[in-house]
Amino acid sequence: MSIIKFLTSKVFFKQLALAAVAIVVFCFLILKWLDITTNNGEFITVPDLKGKSLETVQIELDDNQLAMEIQDSANFNPNYPKFSVIEQDPIAGAQVKENRKIYLTLNPSGYRKVAVPAIMQRTFRQAKPTLEALGFKVGDKLPLTTKIDLVLGNGNRASN
Repeated sequence: MSIIKFLTSKVFFKQLALAAVAIVVFCFLILKWLDITTNNGEFITVPDLKGKSLETVQIELDDNQLAMEIQDSANFNPNYPKFSVIEQDPIAGAQVKENRKIYLTLNPSGYRKVAVPAIMQRTFRQAKPTLEALGFKVGDKLPLTTKIDLVLGNGNRASN
């Protein structure tokens, strides 16, 4: 039998139709299986975790079948308690699948330590920008119990 006769025969068309039906059924079954295993259409709303402690966050995420991943700490924010969440990704109210990781940025325990620059023998106008560039606030009012180290001179420069 030649190839042309075979391609135009009833047997070939029956086999082709059977293969097409098998592919459609196989694709349908795969899509249904994916629907079931990926929980298609089922979402969890991400809770608002800002300002909460890690213990509270862990309980809340476990209750919602979510996971947590802690990112590096940010700069200290005095508006939030120490070691509390100050940022989260995805944001509160977002719709996610179960077991999704929620990335958290924590508030550190305090401000980072910065060395005070040498500002001796400089005028106030020179010293102020140097201090402000490092994050210090130059002012004339301090809390009552603040410790201040003073280095004083008699106003005359020593000549060598």
